[in-house]
Amino acid sequence: MPVLARFYGIVMRMYFLGSEHNPPHVHAIYGDDTAAFDIRTGSVLEGHLPPRATEMVREWIALNREELVLMWETQQFRKLDPLD
Repeated sequence: MPVLARFYGIVMRMYFLGSEHNPPHVHAIYGDDTAAFDIRTGSVLEGHLPPRATEMVREWIALNREELVLMWETQQFRKLDPLD
């Protein structure tokens, strides 16, 4: 599972489509907590992160939404800039 970005202790990943399901989403790992976020809406699909980490992930998704959707569709992964 490629690592797309790391910021503030959060690791953002996307699984290969063959092993995943819709809607398009990314996985955020923060310590022992994990959550899957819908790329298009930023909503939590499953799991849980602390509130501040959740807001940072949503901000990062919003900044990278077009690129994330393209990666989901093409399965051509690349590193993205972390949240500053």
